[in-house]
Amino acid sequence: MQNRFPLWKNLLILFVFFVGVIYALPNLYGDDPSVQVSPGRSTRLDQPQLTRIENALKNAGLVPKAIDRDEKNNILIRFDGTEAQMQAADLLREELGSGYTVALNLAPATPSWLNALGASPMYLGLDLRGGVHFLLEVDMAAAIKQAQERYISDIRSALRTAKIRYRGVVGEQGAIRVKLRDEKARAAAGQVIEDEFRGLVVTEGTDSSELLVQISQAEQREIRKFALAQNMTTLRNRVNELGVAEPVIQQQGDNRIVVQLPGVQDTARAKEILGATATLEFRLVDVEHDVQQAVQGHVPAGSRLYRERDGTPVLLKRRIIVTGDQIVDASSGLDQNSGSASVFVTLNGIGAKKMGKTTRKNIGKPMAVVFIEHKTETRIVNGKKVRKKQKAEEVINIATIRDTFSKRFQITGLDNTQEARNLALLLRAGALAAPVDIVEERTVGPSLGQDNINKGMISVVVGLLLVLVFMGFYYKVFGLVADMALVFNLVIIVAILSMLQATLTLPGIAGIVLTVGMAVDANVLIFERIREELRNGNSPQASIYTGYEKAFGTIFDANITTLLVALVLFGFGTGPIKGFAVTLSIGILTSMFTAILGSRMVINWIYGGRRVEKLAI
Repeated sequence: MQNRFPLWKNLLILFVFFVGVIYALPNLYGDDPSVQVSPGRSTRLDQPQLTRIENALKNAGLVPKAIDRDEKNNILIRFDGTEAQMQAADLLREELGSGYTVALNLAPATPSWLNALGASPMYLGLDLRGGVHFLLEVDMAAAIKQAQERYISDIRSALRTAKIRYRGVVGEQGAIRVKLRDEKARAAAGQVIEDEFRGLVVTEGTDSSELLVQISQAEQREIRKFALAQNMTTLRNRVNELGVAEPVIQQQGDNRIVVQLPGVQDTARAKEILGATATLEFRLVDVEHDVQQAVQGHVPAGSRLYRERDGTPVLLKRRIIVTGDQIVDASSGLDQNSGSASVFVTLNGIGAKKMGKTTRKNIGKPMAVVFIEHKTETRIVNGKKVRKKQKAEEVINIATIRDTFSKRFQITGLDNTQEARNLALLLRAGALAAPVDIVEERTVGPSLGQDNINKGMISVVVGLLLVLVFMGFYYKVFGLVADMALVFNLVIIVAILSMLQATLTLPGIAGIVLTVGMAVDANVLIFERIREELRNGNSPQASIYTGYEKAFGTIFDANITTLLVALVLFGFGTGPIKGFAVTLSIGILTSMFTAILGSRMVINWIYGGRRVEKLAI
């Protein structure tokens, strides 16, 4: 028969429709206002804490919709309304104290049976869901200064390796002053520095035994470029590790980074995420000198006084072995010998070389991990906002070097497995190459996001209804079939976006609205060709067959050219343009499937396999 699909093709189309409905359904359930409780570096969330949270909520008369625990050991408490959510957040912040992070969030209200099938709602962008927007400025002067400090350490090592005796290598404003014993040593040192460090410019100092070393302009540009790229990577890794869905992290200018966190409702949580990005340093512990003498102010040359987390003083060597930006991977686990919590660390090539050389010479000596966090506080002074930078340093771990190691090693002596997981997250995500300051912060409230969603949905519904009415009136039964294909098309678009976990923004909604208008073009071409065949005297069955077969080439060409343009927009465009291109591309592909196969299947059910005298077209 001309207008009959084989059984397998009917089943395939119905299966696609069924899967589309299942994976589009989660988007109908919306979100629950939620409170997320996360442990700090030295705290954990176990059953006693969970019981404590439940009792606190019960005593306050707050009845949660559900209390869940995710794979990262965070507790998610769902509520029916935002008022209860706000009250619970304030209550838990007071109850749990500063050792825990209590944040407002929006959690998908997808039923468990859909979750079991892997069906999740699509992500919504900042303009739809609400969230926070930050503009961060990278402290490039600090990046240059940190590079200068690294060069000071490296120059000392190079001079010692070359057996050139020096009186001092000190940093000053924009330069490094190398003090040698005589003019001969100066010449030899200058040659070593020029050979070892291509990014440095060596000139004569104020006297015959000094060298003035400066970082070249080209090297400074590379340092700034690296600092920006490294900070963007680190921020992206941190935010992804901490579970913020579809963050936007983009460069703006030469020294600024835009960070958008959809779904985060309070800036305190967002600042916690960004503030967690810090620097790590590995240093040897100074065991030759008395730490109590250092506490009283007599710190020996070549050492610095630090404090452990509990306030215990510890004396560390000034020379840095490895910094956090040289760590390429880290994972938590258990020490095979003691069974205690530990973190397994992997270094890059440069870091492995330095670590191997240091541990080979210092077996049996302790090594410390220093956590350094840069914070900026804004205070009102004389009616003006004044930003004050603070640098917090603490020793988070001290362990004895048992054997020579370089590329891969483990950190032991941690309090519990939760602390090990937190430290692994910190190490794995990397360290900032330079401190960042929040120069602008903006909160997009969920009410604004909902307003945008409502307007976008109204535009889709109005556009859809106009097309449905026109097609049904103009093409009668065939028009109603095209309407069914159009609705089918929208369902599949939403399902694909959900399955890909793509982010829907206002430009994305614009792409869907455009698809609604374009999707019926294929059916219009097919139906007009059927009309033409009927006017030429062909039978209804032959007209249907010819209309679908002959119009396919035109439909394919028209849609492929539009798809190519959409792919170009995606390849060369930025955020909003890419969102538009994604929904447009998906819409073009799905509209071809529904218009050519979906509508023909229904037409075959109505007219196929029987004698037809007249078509309602």
